[in-house]
Amino acid sequence: MGIIATVVAVVGSSTASLSSDELATHSAARRGAAGLWELAQHIDGHFLPYYAFMHLWLEFGQAGWWMRLPSALATGAAAVLVADLGRRLHSLPAGLLAAAVYTALPSVSYQGQNARSYAFAAAAAVLAAWALHRAAEEPGRRRRWAGYAAAVALLGSTQVFALLTLAAHLIVAVPYGRSVLVRALPAMGAGCLPGAVWLAVGYAERHAISWIRLPEPSVFLALPKMVGGTPVAGWILVGIAALVLLPRGRRVPGNWTAGLAGWALLPPVLLFAVSHLVAPVYVDRYLFATVPAYALLAGLALASLPRAAALLALAGLVAGAVPGHLGHLDLRRPDGRHENFPRAVRIVEQGARPGDAIVYGRSRLREGFLYYGGERLPDDVLLSGTAPLPDSFGYPERDDVAAAVGERRRVWVVWPGGPEAAARAGRVGALVGAGFTRVKAWRTGRVPGMTVALYARRPPSGG
Repeated sequence: MGIIATVVAVVGSSTASLSSDELATHSAARRGAAGLWELAQHIDGHFLPYYAFMHLWLEFGQAGWWMRLPSALATGAAAVLVADLGRRLHSLPAGLLAAAVYTALPSVSYQGQNARSYAFAAAAAVLAAWALHRAAEEPGRRRRWAGYAAAVALLGSTQVFALLTLAAHLIVAVPYGRSVLVRALPAMGAGCLPGAVWLAVGYAERHAISWIRLPEPSVFLALPKMVGGTPVAGWILVGIAALVLLPRGRRVPGNWTAGLAGWALLPPVLLFAVSHLVAPVYVDRYLFATVPAYALLAGLALASLPRAAALLALAGLVAGAVPGHLGHLDLRRPDGRHENFPRAVRIVEQGARPGDAIVYGRSRLREGFLYYGGERLPDDVLLSGTAPLPDSFGYPERDDVAAAVGERRRVWVVWPGGPEAAARAGRVGALVGAGFTRVKAWRTGRVPGMTVALYARRPPSGG
């Protein structure tokens, strides 16, 4: 199942444009050790372990599919662990069905083709649960508890909010009694130390996520879409997972049934509470580490159904996962990540003339244009240094737009959002003030996407 899950994640991974978040990974990973450390002291410090790994990985290639391959491999590892944990809790068919469900989800494909750490977080979450089950079987073996502590340490180093899944481990451990608790709690505590460091780093840099809004209770209604990838696949998955409560066939130990349910449901509640008590941090992708729990619950439920019913339910899940917005086919379109940098670059390259200039309404958009266009683009008149800023993903730029443009007749401008967002791109106002007017605008990618616009200098008025 691991190979199948990896192949599913790899297929089509070279088609969709890299997203701005993935380009942030590229920007961070191509810096040296000193540059990475400097960046981590200002922004995305909790992603430092992942960025350090990607720094080594990108030494062997810069292609988009290569950047995404580690996430595909992590997806395969997660599928293997899901299969074995399902086998341990119920049976081999249950494990295989759980892994099949996990592989079939568009959300898993999305993160398996995403050059970010979320696929690693999901794999680490399964590894930690698997290690807990293995250690609880023979609580007297210290090596197994050391392995559990190491898995928890890996979990907190992949994505700090994935540590919320540990609440479910307490649900599992308490019914085992004192023999397990006295070993599980210290091991969990030791394993949480790296995560505590990254949590402190992230808290100190909370200004970087000031864009996150305070969540409303309605966010819980969006959980099925996050888990499944599409609303249809998500609700089918939730429905199948709920069947585990039916008193049919071989029973899963009660503490593990409750633990899997806690793994699925407690992290959203806890993240919601943190958002209201400390600072807004609720973003659905931060909860991706809960998806294996839904797959496990579904696999256990399917294994207890008659074969025909199980196959029909699995077929329904696949049918809801392939088509539609953010389904498997949709994710593999050029704008499957909402942005479409290659198309934006082509528009500029095909329409540019000698002497044209290009101006970016947001500095970090330059990363995508440099990645896909490089030296074939018009003159970047605002750029004042070739290396990214040490404390962000932007570039050093001059502010005097009119002076930088000089006597040029045409300027290409790129900003996030649609053509109607031009008023929020301050550099557009500077160009208009310098005598330029918009000739044409192209929206690329999906909403919000980005806009590529051509501005030309207005002819002088009068005779």
